[in-house]
Amino acid sequence: MTRHIIVTPLSHRPIEEREVEMCERKGIGHPDTIADGVCESASRELSLAYLRTYGTVLHHNLDKGLLVAGQSLPRFGGGQVVDPIKVIICGRATHLDGNPDVANLVTEAAWRYLGQHVRCDPEHFTITPEIKEGSANLKEVFARGAPVALANDTSFGCGYAPYSGLEEAVLAASRLLTSPDFREQFPAAGDDFKIMGHRLNRDIHFTIALAFVDRYVEGVEHYFALKRAMVEYLGDHLGVPVAVKMNSLDDPAARDETGVYLTVTGLSAEMGDDGQVGRGNRVNGLITPGRDTSLEAAAGKNPTSHVGKLYNVLAMLMARDIHERLDGADEVSVKLLSAIGERTDRPQVAAIEVGSKHGLTDELRKNATAIAEEWLENTHRVTSLILEEKVALY
Repeated sequence: MTRHIIVTPLSHRPIEEREVEMCERKGIGHPDTIADGVCESASRELSLAYLRTYGTVLHHNLDKGLLVAGQSLPRFGGGQVVDPIKVIICGRATHLDGNPDVANLVTEAAWRYLGQHVRCDPEHFTITPEIKEGSANLKEVFARGAPVALANDTSFGCGYAPYSGLEEAVLAASRLLTSPDFREQFPAAGDDFKIMGHRLNRDIHFTIALAFVDRYVEGVEHYFALKRAMVEYLGDHLGVPVAVKMNSLDDPAARDETGVYLTVTGLSAEMGDDGQVGRGNRVNGLITPGRDTSLEAAAGKNPTSHVGKLYNVLAMLMARDIHERLDGADEVSVKLLSAIGERTDRPQVAAIEVGSKHGLTDELRKNATAIAEEWLENTHRVTSLILEEKVALY
């Protein structure tokens, strides 16, 4: 059967040539990222349990996660959390015969994730699994024994390459904020941050929200001194000129804790903000309004058959591969469309756009098609990369 792979010239102006560009990244402690991370950790552990028991990943989707903010009383020198953060993992999963209860497995995976990625006392969280058996018709898709996984949804995935200069700068800033050196110099910096970047012609601007941990802040003057030092650190280490604003809601005339971004845990989730799977970073690690983007939540979905995860990751990998391997493929955009019940290696259409200074030649079109064919012949590689945590999902 011939695959419908369509390669055309880039239909829009290249991202770097636009006068205005913007993109956003939510940090590891942002409520939406916590929801993504917990649900993805649960799906991964469940997938691995299915593989150990049955040799294949059975039907499940754990992508309906919710974080409900708690209540806290931050104080300079150290406050307290008075009501914990509630994490609810909701979804559908096939029963595991002779194995630990699915709900217990999911809960343990969620606790491990929090322990590895969020630097605050676990007593500040509660975790509630709400997981039921999946519908019969979706489970039946997995029982057909097809040589390649069948799509359990009709949806599309989007990917592109390369990252723009702004996107690279935002990702670099995120790495700096979570680096051991930054955390050692600034223990008051919490895990919850958001970086909003925008470019006006060649000038890059960041607006950063970063939760401060109250026990490391002596008072208002110390808070503002720390904030100035953090902004200077970013300016010295980013490698590109960026105008940085941090915690813009702070009251310059603040006299106590109420006028600044102070938390007990370093998380706005302790009181200020709720979270939900799919509202944060996409599989490119960013939120990019200037790019083709799927609104599917990748985290928590089945890594073999749910195209909301599989095709978004595959589209990014395919675009990156075309860009890196083909001379002249300056900017690449990929969109993959599935049909429920059809083989995941045979999308309804794979639409690839290639921007090239020299135009889309027959050779470039042929080689881009060949690379797309390679990836579609090996969709199991994408599942493996997901389960091995070698690709970004949020």
